[in-house]
Amino acid sequence: MVALPEGDKQTRWNALHALVQADAVCRANVRPGKKVVLGVGDLEAKIMFVGEAPGAEEEIQGEPFVGPAGQLLTKMIQGMGLKRTEVYIGNIMNWRPQMPTAPGREQVGNRPPTEGELHYCLPYLRAQIEVVNPAVLVALGSTATQGLLGWGSFKALGDVRGRWHEFGGKPLMVTYHPSYILREPTNRKKRMIWEDLLKVMERAALPISERQRGFFLEK
Repeated sequence: MVALPEGDKQTRWNALHALVQADAVCRANVRPGKKVVLGVGDLEAKIMFVGEAPGAEEEIQGEPFVGPAGQLLTKMIQGMGLKRTEVYIGNIMNWRPQMPTAPGREQVGNRPPTEGELHYCLPYLRAQIEVVNPAVLVALGSTATQGLLGWGSFKALGDVRGRWHEFGGKPLMVTYHPSYILREPTNRKKRMIWEDLLKVMERAALPISERQRGFFLEK
């Protein structure tokens, strides 16, 4: 559990940011020149998206979801009638999980976090949820969902995706990671994620037009 000072949301978030930046384990897992990453967005957001870990672009900029998958997530948010700045976006992990890399070379590719890594960073995610106090959480992908629902709590993401769960007293919708679409950008896959997001919009009491309800239904 992370103890935060009393005060308004920005004061508490600033204190949390300082704690994460100073965390010895987080710092030890970040390569020279790279950054520890905390979530970003509206501290009054109704919707909070949760991914697994920073990637190459994220550890450079110190912001989650800024690479290709992040650009697609931004488009998904816009499809919901919102701006990226009107939601909160975070990862469970505060650093990019390292892979063996030759000295002086950049890491190529990503690996999923281990159960231990997720367990270490989870209190910082809980603290972000406490500060933002969103109406709805959205887990993006299998690893993030494992972190929130419990390691080994399901075999395939399809077993839990598209249904309401609970984390920290908040309703949690599980859906696929945006990279799921990047690998094979079919309307069928887009529609699967979009149906999950329509449920999120309904739960967050966002207006939904008939046009939005019909996104990605064409063959």
